Amino acid sequence: MRLPSMSQPFLLAPIAECPPGPPGAQVRLAVLGARGVGKSAMIVRFLTKRFIGDYEPNTGNLYSRLVHLDGDHVAVQIQDTPGCIQVQEDCVQVLDSLSRCVKWAEGFLLVYSITDYSSYQSVQPLYQHIRKVHPEARTPIIIVGNKADLLHARQVQAKEGLQLADELGSLFLEISTSEDSQGVCDVFQYLCKEVSKLQLAGSTDRRRSSIIPRPKSPNMQDLKRRFKQALSSKVK
Repeated sequence: MRLPSMSQPFLLAPIAECPPGPPGAQVRLAVLGARGVGKSAMIVRFLTKRFIGDYEPNTGNLYSRLVHLDGDHVAVQIQDTPGCIQVQEDCVQVLDSLSRCVKWAEGFLLVYSITDYSSYQSVQPLYQHIRKVHPEARTPIIIVGNKADLLHARQVQAKEGLQLADELGSLFLEISTSEDSQGVCDVFQYLCKEVSKLQLAGSTDRRRSSIIPRPKSPNMQDLKRRFKQALSSKVK
């Protein structure tokens, strides 16, 4: 599945900078992929775009920013994962640090470089690892082919990325972090919205499950019938 076209009217509007205040919700995202595919550059590009304002780097590779999304204040946290996998001789090894990140996150970007076929091969093992940790199929995952401006060095065709996304039941998009900052923001915004929708659905389900069903009112006709039966048996 391809990510909805950037020209479609139903896409999220750009995230505007919001005034300081307590966040109404929190969205936790993780950007995964092989080394050198541009994960860190994507995150910084998103967080430093003009209408975002300053972002706050936390400890390690965790970044956070209070943004305005669909009328609400949302604290977006993004986990960068440099070196989370190793690709050697067609063998993809998932490092232990990745599992902690996957458990923490609620939405995922799986990034490869269109100029590095081995990074493309790492996407499917990463997807499978996420599904082991989050077996529920609703967890949003987007596959991103980065460095789309380097067409002269392309090793992965767009149709290959789209085919993989279709096989995995995910969304797909090719972007250029260096030349298309709006495309980078669009993919992050779309993922934020999908996570927020799941959070809202989950809170609704929890409220429904917490409601104790009221006992049914007794049937008065049935009670009268039983009472008459009891009296008639006593008379006999």
